Amino acid sequence: MTFSSCLCHSPISLKIDHLGKSIKPWHGRINGRVSLSPQGNSTELFGQRVVTPGPYLQGSWSFIAGSRVVVRPKLERIVPSHRGSRINISCLSSSLIANSVFSLGTVAVLPFYALMVFAPKSELTRKSMESSIPYAVLGLLYAYLLYLSWTPETIRLIFATQYWLPELPGIAKMFSSEMTLASAWIHLLVVDLFAARHVYQDGQVNKIETRHSVSFCLLFCPIGILSHVVTKALTRSGAASSGHGMH
Repeated sequence: MTFSSCLCHSPISLKIDHLGKSIKPWHGRINGRVSLSPQGNSTELFGQRVVTPGPYLQGSWSFIAGSRVVVRPKLERIVPSHRGSRINISCLSSSLIANSVFSLGTVAVLPFYALMVFAPKSELTRKSMESSIPYAVLGLLYAYLLYLSWTPETIRLIFATQYWLPELPGIAKMFSSEMTLASAWIHLLVVDLFAARHVYQDGQVNKIETRHSVSFCLLFCPIGILSHVVTKALTRSGAASSGHGMH
């Protein structure tokens, strides 16, 4: 009875520390204990257990020192997904490579077209068009992109029919990749520049105007070749007519 009286009527000093801040002591009559719970606060009062969500509590009390409750906020940890990061980085690097090579290849061929159009009779233009270095560099660049864009499905998309002939839906699916599209663009740049060089050199040998045909080769290579054929035929026809007129 003496023990029960002391427990019920003795003031218990309760001190709460929350994030390093102290709250004034509170004196009251309480018969209970605080337990730990990973999902909230668990308190047992007068034999009844009450669980409330909230911060993580850790508490203890004694008859002499009173009760002390420490409130520790529950912090959530975010664990990064390394697999997703690798996929995003891979996609980003592939797109960056494709865009960079696309721009680099386009800028690389422009000086040669500028020389053939604006200075066709210059010695620098003639030596530049005789060199095979631009085609070797662009060829290596194309091979690198082809290696990056190649997949086990590429052959099946190119030769989709039983007769080993390409089909338009398969080619369209293959060119849905930025890397494949960039490699095709480098392929076009090499072929167009080679055709433009042939048009230019043929014009220099046969004294034919080629600047308009070379310009067409940059954007519409087949039209540029056709333009050169027509220009060459008209030039020869005009020369033949003038020769007959002199006789």
